[in-house]
Amino acid sequence: MSKSKQILFLHLIGCIAFLSVPVFTSPDFGLGIDLLGIAPFEKTFINYVLLLFFFYLNYYCLIPRFYFTNKKAIYILLITVYYVFIDWFPYYIVNHQYVYQFIRSLGIIIPFEGNHCFNSHLGAIIPFLSVLTLSFLIKKNNQLSQAFNDKLKSEVSYLKEQINPHFLFNTLNSIYALTLEKSNDAPKAVLKLSGMMRYVVTESNQEYVSLEKEINYVEDYIELQKLRMDEHIKFSYTRSGAFAGKKIAPLVLIPFIENAFKYGLNPDRDSDISIAITVENNLLSLIVKNKIVINELPPNLKTETGIENTQKRLDFMYPNRYTLKIINDSAVYTVHLTIDLS
Repeated sequence: MSKSKQILFLHLIGCIAFLSVPVFTSPDFGLGIDLLGIAPFEKTFINYVLLLFFFYLNYYCLIPRFYFTNKKAIYILLITVYYVFIDWFPYYIVNHQYVYQFIRSLGIIIPFEGNHCFNSHLGAIIPFLSVLTLSFLIKKNNQLSQAFNDKLKSEVSYLKEQINPHFLFNTLNSIYALTLEKSNDAPKAVLKLSGMMRYVVTESNQEYVSLEKEINYVEDYIELQKLRMDEHIKFSYTRSGAFAGKKIAPLVLIPFIENAFKYGLNPDRDSDISIAITVENNLLSLIVKNKIVINELPPNLKTETGIENTQKRLDFMYPNRYTLKIINDSAVYTVHLTIDLS
């Protein structure tokens, strides 16, 4: 059985178990099928159906669309409205006068007859809050698990990228050319490649790293890519601001820079790549522009998945504290990322 079918089966079992609660806890359970004709049971069962619907509504819609997007006032208003609906709607389906008649036939005196508001609220609020809390905790737990999985995928993706034969071949080929020329840059290039590998393996598993280390990693990557450049390439890189003492989630900048080199670096065509990183107070800004000179890449070299995973990590690590604008006009690809590091 596939994982999706297993999840569907578990949901089905859970729904049946939840809806069986009013059946097995009813004082009239011994009546069998006649239980369906008893007004108090009908009201309770409808209430449980509405609570079940609320669980999925809250889990799949209200929490992600309002609570997680910082629209908590709207979220509270919506669940309040739904609570009133759950509390009162069953009385419009089941004739509550019949409920009183049934209870009176048992010889039970009904206090506050004709005014069920107080009792109704006491009876509905506890299961409502239980369902509300359960759906919220499960959603929050799943969000944390998903974020953790995305982080692992991202780390594995970047690790694969750095040990990708294509990347190593280009870099080592450039270093080999430097050794043939007996260039003093060859040892430096080897050290940069070694440092990048070490950074990905040892630092990327941290929740936050020093911003200076992250920028050094980016600059080492750029320096290695510059080994492939010639007179056809127009390239600029600038950095400004105070980077010391600040921290950032690891490997959230490099996917956008990698993307620029993959689609914007072509020795056979005029290429134009610019990268600017600035820090003002606690606001980091990354602007990457590249002329698109490569339209298609092999599937193993494409960066769309890495960028998607990075956006998910940004959503989790910097909720409502970052902006990402990507403009692709088929000729120039522009990325503008800002992150509040405070």
